[in-house]
Amino acid sequence: MSCSAVAFSAFLWLASTSSAPAEGPAPAVAPSALAAPASVAAEPLFADIVKRAGGLKAQTEAYRKGLPTDPAAAATPLKGFAGFQAKIGELSALDMKGHVTLKERGAVDDLKCILRGISQDLPEKLGAVGAAKTVKDQDQALRDMVYLLNDNVEVITAPPTPPA
Repeated sequence: MSCSAVAFSAFLWLASTSSAPAEGPAPAVAPSALAAPASVAAEPLFADIVKRAGGLKAQTEAYRKGLPTDPAAAATPLKGFAGFQAKIGELSALDMKGHVTLKERGAVDDLKCILRGISQDLPEKLGAVGAAKTVKDQDQALRDMVYLLNDNVEVITAPPTPPA
């Protein structure tokens, strides 16, 4: 659940348990509060994250294509996996740096929380790739990694939307 969703849920819960009577309709939200946040995709840090995630996604897809066809076979060692692990660790650290950067700016959109989540999920997905015992498990773990890396690219490059 995103940071905003948690905060909103807590707000609703507190509002519903309040004993104070409501004092008329809530004021309308100011139009400036509905403006979409500025895109960060062109900033060096975020452009680097997109570039690295895209390259790692391509490498992960290549790993999947190179797997044996028998899903019951034992998982195979992936060529250059140690380097892949290091690059995933670097990307995870950059995602966390992106989260911290946006948090320090006072960003109100979900991107900062999504980047933190991706930073935490990357090592977990990597662990699943390394722990796979069969080709089927290995393929599933690699597929999950592809989806996560794709999300890493898309959340940064998608046009920002105003807060709900």
